[in-house]
Amino acid sequence: MDKVFFGIDIGGTATKLGAFSAEGKLLDKWEIPTDTGEHGSRIMPNIAAEIVRYADTTENVIAAGVGVPGPVRRDGYVRRCVNLGWGGFNPARDLSAQLEGVPTFAGNDANMAAMGEYWQGGGQDARSLVFITLGTGVGGGIVLDGRVVYGSAGLGGEIGHVVVNPDEPMPCNCGQYGCLDQTASATGVVRHARRVLARRTDEPSALRALDAITARDVFDAAKAGDALAYEAVDTCMGFLGKSMAMLTNIIDPDMYIIGGGVSKAGEFLIDLVRRHYEQLATLSEQRAKIALATLGNDAGIYGAAKLAMDAVRR
Repeated sequence: MDKVFFGIDIGGTATKLGAFSAEGKLLDKWEIPTDTGEHGSRIMPNIAAEIVRYADTTENVIAAGVGVPGPVRRDGYVRRCVNLGWGGFNPARDLSAQLEGVPTFAGNDANMAAMGEYWQGGGQDARSLVFITLGTGVGGGIVLDGRVVYGSAGLGGEIGHVVVNPDEPMPCNCGQYGCLDQTASATGVVRHARRVLARRTDEPSALRALDAITARDVFDAAKAGDALAYEAVDTCMGFLGKSMAMLTNIIDPDMYIIGGGVSKAGEFLIDLVRRHYEQLATLSEQRAKIALATLGNDAGIYGAAKLAMDAVRR
C-alpha cells in the first residue's frame, strides 16, 4: 500500500482514527473505544495496534498526529488530562515508541479541530481563524497564519474560561465565576432558560410544558417565536459575541468558525452572535466573518493529520 499519515482524535469514550494520503485526502476513518482503565495506560498501545493493523507495517506510516482532550504544550507534554487518567505524560513520544520511531505529534483536541476547519473545512478562505465549539462546555482553538497557537502551557484558545459575566452566582468547574463556558454551552443555555422561566412566572412559554429542557428545545422554541426562550438564547449568545469582540481586539482573525452540538441551531444562532459581535467590535469597519463548521466530528482527525504533515515537512 502507499504510505499514509494518520490523524487521531482521542475522546473520553471513543477514539477516532483517519488514514490520509500524502496529498491530504482522507482514505478511511473509524473509531475504537477509549480504554481509560489503569490511568489510561492502554490508550496508546490500542491506537498503535490499530495503525499497524491498517498499514500492515510501520514502514507504511509517514507520521501521526494526535488530538488530546486537555492542554498540550508545544513539545507534546500533557501535565494533566482528567478524562483519560493521564498526568505528567507525553502521548506523542509514547505513541512514537509504540510505532518503532514513527514521527508523532500531539495537540489539544480543540486546536486540532481548528486546524481541520482551517485546512479543509469552513475556514479554507481564511489566513487566520478562531474555532469555537459549543457543546456541554465551550472549547476553542486559534490558527494564525497557518499555525496553531499553543501558548506557553498549552492553554492557547481556551476561550471557554474567559470571564464575561461577573454577576454569575454559580462557580464554573474551573473555580471562577462567569466564564463563557457557563453561558454559551448547552448547559449554560438550559440554565439561563430556567432562570428566565423562574423570574417571569406570569408569562407563557412552550418550555414550561417540558419535564427536561435541552438546549435544542430552547433554540427551537426561540425560532418559533417564544419570547422567553428567545431572551435566554439572546443573552447566552450575547456573551459569546462579547467574547469574540474582545478576541478581535487582541488577535484580529479573518474568521470565526462555530461548531459543536449547539451549532446545530444553524444560521439562527449565527445571526444572534453576529448582531452582538458587530455591536461591540467597533474599531474597524472590516469585521471577521462568522460561519458554521463544516467537518463535524471529523474536524479533529483532519487537524491532527495536518499537524503531522506540517511537522515532517517543515
